[in-house]
Amino acid sequence: MDYNFFMNKALDQARKALAQGEFPVGCILVYEGGILTTGARSGTCGPFPNETEHAEMVALKKLAKIKTPLKKHEITLFCTMEPCLMCYGAILLSGIGKIVYAYEDAMGGGTGCDLESLPPLYRQNRLSIVPNILRHESLALFKAFFTSPANKYWQGSFLASYTLEQQER
Repeated sequence: MDYNFFMNKALDQARKALAQGEFPVGCILVYEGGILTTGARSGTCGPFPNETEHAEMVALKKLAKIKTPLKKHEITLFCTMEPCLMCYGAILLSGIGKIVYAYEDAMGGGTGCDLESLPPLYRQNRLSIVPNILRHESLALFKAFFTSPANKYWQGSFLASYTLEQQER
């Protein structure tokens, strides 16, 4: 599987989110070499952010509407940022087999959870995780977001500071 090709498709979703003033997270689900669904972060504009419209959740909701039988463990999720704990739990429950992400979520990433310490519902799911695919490209989008005075979401947070301190490579 061409990780760079598919991560670029997720980055396209993140660019769309950023162009609308949203937090630049994009996601795609890939199955048998094709894109099943896409998702982009929404709900981060305004005084009360919607914390459930994450790119992964949007893509998973679309996946749930697909009527064709799929071997869910053969689906790969590509995301421009490491899934948070909420999204990671939803991905585990969905039975997806692999997560590929670009940029680590230093503040709220969920992929480092010890599955053995979780209840059986989550512990039984095994998935592989591939980090840092096109990290630089994703980092550039987050830097653009955090340096824009128009974007208030997570401004002043640990994630914002961490991102702005990252060196371009």
